[in-house]
Amino acid sequence: MLRLAPAVRLLKAPLGGWVAPKARISAKPARTPTSPMEQAIGLSVLFLGFLIPAGWVLYHLESYKKSSIA
Repeated sequence: MLRLAPAVRLLKAPLGGWVAPKARISAKPARTPTSPMEQAIGLSVLFLGFLIPAGWVLYHLESYKKSSIA
């Protein structure tokens, strides 16, 4: 047991040293406010980035099923 104690301490040492960095949260308003048009464009691009590939897969689902049959 005496030889095992140093090995256990070596394994536990890295776990105790992890410190999360402090978040940089500010209560001040943005320097340049985002206009409603910019917000709408940003949300549209975000949603289309997810929906177009999903729609492509769903549209071609039958051809994927046919090609996977061996």
